Amino acid sequence: MDGANRTFLIIGGGLAGAKAAQTLREENFTGRVILVGDEHEHPYERPPLSKDYLLGRAERGSVYVHEPAWYAHHRIELHLGQPAVSIDRAAREVRLGDGARLPYDALLLATGAEPRRLGIPGTDLAGVHHLRRLAHADHLRGVLTGGVGPDRDGDPLVIAGAGWIGLEVAAAARTLGVPVTVVEPAPGPLHHVLGPEAGEVFTALHREHGVTFHFGTRLRAIHGRDGMVAEVLTEDGRRLPARAVLAAIGAKPRTSLAAAAGLELAGEGDGIAVDASLRTSDPRIFAAGDAAAVALPGAPGHRRVEHWANALNSGPAAARAMLGQKVTYDRVPYFFSDQYDAGLEYSGWAPPGTYDRVVWRGSPQDVAKREFIAFWLAGGRVLAGLNMNVWDVTGPIQALIRSGRPVDEKALADPEVPLASLAGD
Repeated sequence: MDGANRTFLIIGGGLAGAKAAQTLREENFTGRVILVGDEHEHPYERPPLSKDYLLGRAERGSVYVHEPAWYAHHRIELHLGQPAVSIDRAAREVRLGDGARLPYDALLLATGAEPRRLGIPGTDLAGVHHLRRLAHADHLRGVLTGGVGPDRDGDPLVIAGAGWIGLEVAAAARTLGVPVTVVEPAPGPLHHVLGPEAGEVFTALHREHGVTFHFGTRLRAIHGRDGMVAEVLTEDGRRLPARAVLAAIGAKPRTSLAAAAGLELAGEGDGIAVDASLRTSDPRIFAAGDAAAVALPGAPGHRRVEHWANALNSGPAAARAMLGQKVTYDRVPYFFSDQYDAGLEYSGWAPPGTYDRVVWRGSPQDVAKREFIAFWLAGGRVLAGLNMNVWDVTGPIQALIRSGRPVDEKALADPEVPLASLAGD
């Protein structure tokens, strides 16, 4: 079939979907491109929502992937504010919430993820927040800039969860002068990602800026006054005042559309199973971004990566696969974060139980600089690396991960030894 007569349909109005549409045009696809998003917003990037946009340092327009006029200029048909409700694989059609039916020759599911909810009493009170969408950031920014009233200025923002989003919001809130209390059931922040060794660095960083932590417990209930959040009750019996509560307890992939269509899932809560070309169990349907579960270098089985870089790169990869190009998506997971004056990048996958040693290049105890690289090793092989306030090392770190070779730990810890020399050919 000639390309001009083909229709490629993209479900998902985030970075992965927008970049897939862009790539189709850059690869000279002349057919029909349709992008469906359930928000009324044009596709936007999510990292600023917990960083500069939340702080008021970035204008609203800066978060968009493309200028709104870009889509018409490149003949991308937009259906915004319309959820996709079903896929008819036999007819090759997607039905939208308004009843419209859209045809496809190839379909990309970039449906993303949604925040996990607190299953406790009081979540219906005004002042309980999540942070996944632009509207969420707008509401939360109003709280951080005093939008809840002058009589509440002394009450903290209580954050349930000390993961990346929880810590970034904590940093933004403290930068704006808002008291912050973080409640986390694990022994420390980022425990399920970094383990206790590097997690302690973030505990110290945030405590220096006035954040109060309660580890080893979780929220049991949220109490209100006049319909507004007033305090939280923890499972270990603490009653903590609160001006607002942010649920930052993770996200789950949006797979209901795929599941209802009979597509193979990677496991309960693990995303849409795809092969190395991001193709699902239906050869005409692909998946990318937060919803896709793909095999990753150095990680067993299929895994999802909920980070910006994955959306940035998997959307274009899926678009090329839709065009029939040979695609092998095997990028090392990558994440970046900014918290106070600390900038960091993390590459790889090494949760507790997968590594046997952490090697430091530089000292995490040097709080004046906080310049170091941490490496997670198993059997002498590098599984992951985190560089804080040290730049231009992501390439060598990822090369070490990909090589799968044992490294000299003394050389790895020595700042005088170039990282690139340790990865081999």
